[in-house]
Amino acid sequence: MNYVQDLRKLVGTSPLILPGSVVIILNDHHELLLQHRTDGGWGLPGGLMELGESLEETAKREVMEETGLEIGELTLVNVFSGPDYYFKVSNGDELYSVTAVYTTKDIRGKLEVDKTESVDIKFFKLNNLPDGLTDEYKSYIKPYIDQLKKESEVQE
Repeated sequence: MNYVQDLRKLVGTSPLILPGSVVIILNDHHELLLQHRTDGGWGLPGGLMELGESLEETAKREVMEETGLEIGELTLVNVFSGPDYYFKVSNGDELYSVTAVYTTKDIRGKLEVDKTESVDIKFFKLNNLPDGLTDEYKSYIKPYIDQLKKESEVQE
């Protein structure tokens, strides 16, 4: 089932509001998992919601599809929406994304690159993220890193 493709057949390239989820996945070394997408940029694993899914189910399905990892408990970081999340993609489709950003350290399995969506998948230190990280994904990750900094200042 692909809800967005079916919807696009009806509305063409007109703007749609599309909900989805991405996940900040951290390993035991507090490194962040990013995928090098086939469109050239680095980003978080995740994607668009299908009919009947919750945002959490979307996150877990997309992570499994894109990375081969099974994730468990999720913590909501924030929901991002509004004019800063308007996109016009290369085929002319327009959308406003509503993206739930989760974090988890609860991961199982072995990393496997889905070559239809990714060139590579790697863990990065939070203070050394790749240059190709898109502004969209930077905006999702920054509040999480800022929160970690605040928590470490409180502990000092």
